[in-house]
Amino acid sequence: MLRREPPHGSLRSMLAEPGPSHNTIMRVLLALLTAALLLPLQAQQRKVVVIGQSSEIISELQAASPSNVTITHVAARGPGDANLLREVADAHAIIGNPTRAAVQAAENLEWVQITSAGVKPYLYPELVDSNVVMTNAQTLSSAAIADHGFAMLLALTRKLNFFISDRTNETWRRGSYDLEELEGKTALVIGTGGIGSNVARRAKAFGMTVIGVDPDEFPPRQSFDRMVFPDRLDQVIPEADAVFVCAPHTKDSAGMLGPAQFELMKRGSYFIALSRGKLYDMSALVKALDRQHLAGAGVDVTDPEPLPKGHPLWKFDNAIITPHVATQGLLGGQLRIRLYMENIARFGAGERLRNVVDMEKEY
Repeated sequence: MLRREPPHGSLRSMLAEPGPSHNTIMRVLLALLTAALLLPLQAQQRKVVVIGQSSEIISELQAASPSNVTITHVAARGPGDANLLREVADAHAIIGNPTRAAVQAAENLEWVQITSAGVKPYLYPELVDSNVVMTNAQTLSSAAIADHGFAMLLALTRKLNFFISDRTNETWRRGSYDLEELEGKTALVIGTGGIGSNVARRAKAFGMTVIGVDPDEFPPRQSFDRMVFPDRLDQVIPEADAVFVCAPHTKDSAGMLGPAQFELMKRGSYFIALSRGKLYDMSALVKALDRQHLAGAGVDVTDPEPLPKGHPLWKFDNAIITPHVATQGLLGGQLRIRLYMENIARFGAGERLRNVVDMEKEY
């Protein structure tokens, strides 16, 4: 009987050959075996429900998503929206600000991307007591918020709030207005994260001395002349010509600026609130303005919010009030979409996500 030889170059013949060819084939087989074992993990489909974004953004996210991630869009509606609850039932991730009912309905949930820097309203027990990873949008709008804060401060120190109203009446009023410069003044920045760091950079550029207040251990930071923990707030607040509220709202920061702190503020100083309204006592602010202890205030965040009609803060000419719009800006919007894209790609690949929230610390 004739013995049929395997065709030249066949796998069997290559395995039978000694030397480098044999080693090469074994490496190839090992690589193929490894890939076969990893393929089910890599190819596992992940469903990401995106809440309340525009069709253009959804198209961008879908185009940039890896092949194992499916993007499903749900328009923003009320907390009992049946379509949202149905879509999140088998979702692995949610991008948006979910209701508690949506979190409870999402049995396979692994990741939640909050669209704002503040996360306190979304710290449901079902998330805090789980292995779900929460990420937020911290630092993305920090530049815009810092610009907004300095726009308020400059409007107050240069009395632009008075001059702008003169345009309506076409009034040209020369005189002494006690205009101030920022050079040589001291800024107290409460919260030295994304917003606070950007505020500090701008303050240094204006020639100000900058003191930071933050609960976290921190390395030396170029834009801060001094850093203190919150337990020393009462010691440094009398030094400030301008106080910037930039900290997140947590169980520890709520109400940290009460009547005692407003009493300690330097006479003729300015108060700028940029992060959350629940960090400061509104009644104490009104009282400080009413007795002319403060030279002015700029607030983008209030408590209550929206600030209701008839609230006494509206009556002050030296109070600038904006309706929680400091986050708006072209750069922040672009960075937010990039964050979503990067985190979707990382989620699909099983990699560590950006902007992970410590839900115990609440930021």
